[in-house]
Amino acid sequence: MPQTEKSDRVRRIVVALTVAGAVVAAVFGSGLLGGTPMPDAAGGAFAADATVLAPAGVAFAIWSVIYLGLVAYALWQLVPSQAAKPLHRAVGYGVAASALLNAVWLMCVQAWRIAESFVIIVILLGVLLVTFVRVCRRPRRGTIAEIVLVDGTIGLYLGWVTVAAAANLAAWLAAVGMDAWAQAPGVPGVLTLIFAGLIAVFTAWRGGRWAPAVATAWGLVWIAVGRWSEDPAAPGVAATAVVLAAAVLVVTAWRFRARVTRAAEKVGRDGDGLQGAERGTVGQ
Repeated sequence: MPQTEKSDRVRRIVVALTVAGAVVAAVFGSGLLGGTPMPDAAGGAFAADATVLAPAGVAFAIWSVIYLGLVAYALWQLVPSQAAKPLHRAVGYGVAASALLNAVWLMCVQAWRIAESFVIIVILLGVLLVTFVRVCRRPRRGTIAEIVLVDGTIGLYLGWVTVAAAANLAAWLAAVGMDAWAQAPGVPGVLTLIFAGLIAVFTAWRGGRWAPAVATAWGLVWIAVGRWSEDPAAPGVAATAVVLAAAVLVVTAWRFRARVTRAAEKVGRDGDGLQGAERGTVGQ
């Protein structure tokens, strides 16, 4: 067996196993397999009313979409025809690492290791950023499967974790007794949201892709809803979240339009070049 074929087989198996492990950890973390439901885990540190950066509970529904995408990607990349595709070689281990880190994060929360969970989610964010950059380096427009299962899944995952990392920081610091993270006006929360927003703007600028922008905006809007409708009420945090969500969507729309325009111009140039070559052949 050639070395490249062996490497591809190992990568595909690793992706499948780590995604399966992440799904099992998620089911355990939901309370179905004996774990503590996330709103109650770690003494309620991640509950919707625990900090000024806690999203309203509905926000976490996005995890169902992310897990579905991860499972679909793991199965798709096992198809023999996908084994040697450059895209999978570029992002496969990133997907595997992100799935493993997510499972570790869940176990940390279940074990009341909130500080460790923050370290893990920061590493997870870094892995997703690197993987997303590799997705954006794809030299051609992707197929529908690539756009949905790679761009879409990794983008949603990255966008949500960008917001979740900020919420995780607030959960950790509030748990150790820093009241500014658990009550109005929530100035540290505003500053943290701005930092997370800058990461999201970078993602939008770098890729011009909608999935990470939608996921980030989703998380930010539900933070705003939580801080307007539930305690701890923090209107400043809510307003900041809404402004940042709008900014991320606007930058994404701008960069998406630029990317589509460049692609159309390239197709036009390639078409003109092909027609010129054909005319030259006819002339000979």
